[in-house]
Amino acid sequence: MAALFEPSLSNLLYCSSSSSSSSSLHSQKSFHSPSQHFRLQNLSSKPAFLTLLSPAKPCSCSCSAGALDPPQPPIETPNSDGDLIYKTSESRKDRRKAVRVAWEKLVRWSRSWRSKTKTDVLERTRKVVVLGGGSFGTAMAAHVANNKAEMEVTMLLRDPLVCQSINENHFNCKYFPEHKLPENVVATTDAKTALDGADFCLHAVPVQFSSSFLEGLSEHVDSNLPFISLSKGLELNTLRMMSQIIPQALGNPRQPFIALSGPSFALELMKKLPTAMVVASKDKNLASAAQQLLASQHLRISTSSDVTGVEIAGALKNVLAIAAGIVEGMNLGNNSMAALVAQGCSEIRWLATKMGAKSTTITGLSGSGDIMLTCFVNLSRNRTLGVRLGRGEKLDDILSSMNQVAEGVSTAGAVIALAQKYNVKMPVLTAVARIIDNELTPQKAVLELMGLPQVEEV
Repeated sequence: MAALFEPSLSNLLYCSSSSSSSSSLHSQKSFHSPSQHFRLQNLSSKPAFLTLLSPAKPCSCSCSAGALDPPQPPIETPNSDGDLIYKTSESRKDRRKAVRVAWEKLVRWSRSWRSKTKTDVLERTRKVVVLGGGSFGTAMAAHVANNKAEMEVTMLLRDPLVCQSINENHFNCKYFPEHKLPENVVATTDAKTALDGADFCLHAVPVQFSSSFLEGLSEHVDSNLPFISLSKGLELNTLRMMSQIIPQALGNPRQPFIALSGPSFALELMKKLPTAMVVASKDKNLASAAQQLLASQHLRISTSSDVTGVEIAGALKNVLAIAAGIVEGMNLGNNSMAALVAQGCSEIRWLATKMGAKSTTITGLSGSGDIMLTCFVNLSRNRTLGVRLGRGEKLDDILSSMNQVAEGVSTAGAVIALAQKYNVKMPVLTAVARIIDNELTPQKAVLELMGLPQVEEV
């Protein structure tokens, strides 16, 4: 870590002129290299982290790149401003200690802040409802229930057998038959029972079924009930995102909405492995409340106001994961995999920024983080589907054999329409859509992509 804060000391020499007075000695000390002079900033005034060494004004001495004196004995000299001039291993130890102390203070402050804010939210939260009983909905239900044992977490399901399994044995027999759920997780098929008295709603229904599902229970939804969407994708026929689907389906344009996204597999959440995600809402207070509800020792939650960026990245990464799977299934190698994913990331960024998203969102957890996880890890449903396509299996056969929804298939159908609407060239994601629609074989898609005009990278 020390290397982040200092140039190589073997190339830095303490220099002082015999003509300099004691006052000038205390006003500025400089290190000299053949190309640049460096000076340490005041360490005592920056308790959190050390400031990078910054260029200083050229000194008045007669040193030169061709005649450098050897390093002087260990010296640690404060100037009139309290600056310390370091040149030895002892000084590096001091700087490492300063960083360590600052980090420990930050950790203590973070723990104190987290305990205060989480107490406020969790004390007020008596009930959370989870719509949908798939793998991710179940994992999040278990996670929230573990955050507060006195809180009721109710899952609204369609399958009475899964409800019975959860209520009697505390297992989701369909998705997590080997992972016991907390005692405060219950399940029901009755919408009124599930939604009555809920403080938060976690929406985990697949995007393509969300509109009709929500319309059927809208009469039981409180107009102020915050919806945290776990679903990622675009509605095929309308190109709507969940931030549009939920308020419109419930008939309430002001329905509080938060999008949850980021690199996360349900299985690893169930195992309580370290995970980081993002909650996005146009209402900062609402995002903060969701953050405090969901954050724990093994789940780190960041907040964002860029709902569009978080949602579009979460939707299109599924399409890119199918492309990555196709490359894997065709055994095209690591070079092509890296090139394809890099191109796909650019295409997602181009479209997202045209839609009003921030480019920094696309390079953050909900963008690049989720893309890397989904494209490169075998647990990804969309990647697995792509691998099987690349090996020559038929799409219908693949879908019929899967017990979970691969959102990338439906979202791919919206890619071409979005590319045309916003006038964005998206060759990789468009190729996936054409493969899914049987307009193109994976082999021909590779030839077409490799035959595109050579361009300047921007």
